[in-house]
Amino acid sequence: MNVVSNDFSGPPAHIAIIMDGNGRWAKARGLPRAAGHRAGAQSVRRTVAAAIELGVSYLTLYGFSSENWKRPLTEVEELMGLLRRHLQGEIAEFHKERIRLRVIGDRERLPADIARLITEAEVSTAGGDGLTLTMAISYGGRHDIVSAARHLAAEVAAGRLKPESIDERLFGRSLSTDGTPDPDLVIRTSGEQRISNFLLWQSAYSEFVFAQKHWPDFGKDDLVEAIQDFQQRDRRYGAAVGSG
Repeated sequence: MNVVSNDFSGPPAHIAIIMDGNGRWAKARGLPRAAGHRAGAQSVRRTVAAAIELGVSYLTLYGFSSENWKRPLTEVEELMGLLRRHLQGEIAEFHKERIRLRVIGDRERLPADIARLITEAEVSTAGGDGLTLTMAISYGGRHDIVSAARHLAAEVAAGRLKPESIDERLFGRSLSTDGTPDPDLVIRTSGEQRISNFLLWQSAYSEFVFAQKHWPDFGKDDLVEAIQDFQQRDRRYGAAVGSG
């Protein structure tokens, strides 16, 4: 287990995590990929609990990308089954911990029963005033941006919006993450150092931490370590050093 220091002054408001490495974790142990995904689901529970304990306000987890639909059917079905069980089995815990659940992504590609469970879970937890947990399911950053552009174009075509009124703020409000602040910290596990079509617009000024551990091994100590790394950085948002 990692040992974290006591030098912890509090977390960033919004942490987003690219949960990577379930398959490699399983392969290293001679297990099927499905076992890695099941272990990864346990890591989700640990990380959500840790985020609540540490005082994180917003946590976004990249659970299933738009590109993941290209994976073998058996693996996709396993992932959908895990999502289905999570939605059915975690609602009581969400209420207990005052978690508000949001799901972003292309729901039209999801099985109808899962899309229904998502809507029911969002409605049921809408009053949660603790952690806002966003699950990115069937999500792609480029699709998110294109959908926002189409929405604004339709508003212009209908005469409800002037093109010159479109600015970054309005565009951001047209994205699926409207109402959630941009992530301060993005963590990717399993040693990979790429963004993989995740929150492309929203992470323009995020800080990144690339953890070596596979997602099933990720826990509270690793989250604290990433936050401590974040706290040591000087976020200037493009401004020059010493510009005030």
